[in-house]
Amino acid sequence: MTELNTKGATLQGWDPEDPDHWDSKIAWRTLSITTFSLIIGFSVWYLVSAIAPLLNRIGFDLTAAQLYWLTSIPGLAGGTLRLIYMFLPARVGTRNLVGLSSALFLIPMFGWFLAVQDSNTPYWWLLVLSALTGIGGGVFSGYMPSTGWFFPKAKSGTALGIQAGVGNLGVSIIQFLGPWVMGFGLLGIGFITPQRTGEGSEVFVHNAAIVLVPWTILAAVMSFLFLKNIPMKVNFRDQLNFFSNKNTWILSVVYMMTFGAFAGFAAQFGLVINNHFGIASPMAEQFPAEALHAGATYAFLGPLIGALVRAAWGPLCDKFGGAIWTFVSGVGMIASTTAAAIFLSRAATPDDFWPFLWSMLALFFFTGIGNAGTFKQMPMILPRKQAGGVIGWTGALAAFGPFVVGVLLSMTPTVGFYWGCVVFFIIATALTWIYYARPNAPFPG
Repeated sequence: MTELNTKGATLQGWDPEDPDHWDSKIAWRTLSITTFSLIIGFSVWYLVSAIAPLLNRIGFDLTAAQLYWLTSIPGLAGGTLRLIYMFLPARVGTRNLVGLSSALFLIPMFGWFLAVQDSNTPYWWLLVLSALTGIGGGVFSGYMPSTGWFFPKAKSGTALGIQAGVGNLGVSIIQFLGPWVMGFGLLGIGFITPQRTGEGSEVFVHNAAIVLVPWTILAAVMSFLFLKNIPMKVNFRDQLNFFSNKNTWILSVVYMMTFGAFAGFAAQFGLVINNHFGIASPMAEQFPAEALHAGATYAFLGPLIGALVRAAWGPLCDKFGGAIWTFVSGVGMIASTTAAAIFLSRAATPDDFWPFLWSMLALFFFTGIGNAGTFKQMPMILPRKQAGGVIGWTGALAAFGPFVVGVLLSMTPTVGFYWGCVVFFIIATALTWIYYARPNAPFPG
């Protein structure tokens, strides 16, 4: 085998399973920088979910269905782009992939920065800008398998759990940071005229779009300076051979349950709160505004919990295996979603919001466990050449979560949608038990 050579932009003789041909410093540096970029990517992907609840307050006139669609399109775009990104690591290399992708994040950032300053911005253009934020979601299916090539299988669960979990923090960061920075002018752009709400107060909605620009530029620069490429000899047919493995399809269903639910509910959580317990709900006609609940206040909590749990559960999945934790996750998601559906159907006053909130936070908690579990399963169950492709493929399908959840919520009663989720979660959990988690399972993971 070729001697390990770490000089230059491309590594030579790299083999994570051979200690003499692996460098832990390079591996962890790759994980750190790629995860930093992924945090920004998820923040861009969920930028619309932080902005949408404020649009009608600053002069836009959008229906509830239009707002759901606006927050759904990033999921459609992100999922579609993941189908492309899953093939890119082997062709362009980690260094080029992360560096160029980080630079692309700037396009939707500046697009939304300009759009929210004019309430006459046409709806079709808002949809285009929503689609552009999908770049931030698409990178996941390139970053994850790319990082996986830098670690031996024994450490892959921890490494990928950290990257995915910490990367997912980008969702809660923008949903918390966005509404906060809307309250004041940012240093250096104080000359931009703030928007005004219907009550006459000033709000800087454009800040949410631009606040992470300096960090985005830093991510791009660091990628080109410190990351390396790994030469991979694969043709297009080799990259598609995982489709013949039935585990690809089973794990796709399971990951749609765990990450699909996380991504979908994270994108729509704020609007669901507004439409059932806030200013857009029937309660607004019966109770004073101060008694109602604002989606922007709570939207970041669920994604924050899910992301932290995902990162923390990686070592546990390495120790006990991913399958059992994925099964535990499914059972917990079934129970918490059932509770959320019951509490939502009985909601009559703003005080009924609290049990609904706690059941939703429990749901996000269990998605975190499931996301860590499935990502431990994939590299353990699948051949090494297929694992990266399956990670990219399942990630792409699950990324449609925001789109599917948003569209279904715009077309069906919310409670009915929740019960539909319970049925799907039961099916996915049963598959996990039958194929992976039960004693003597055919594919223990």
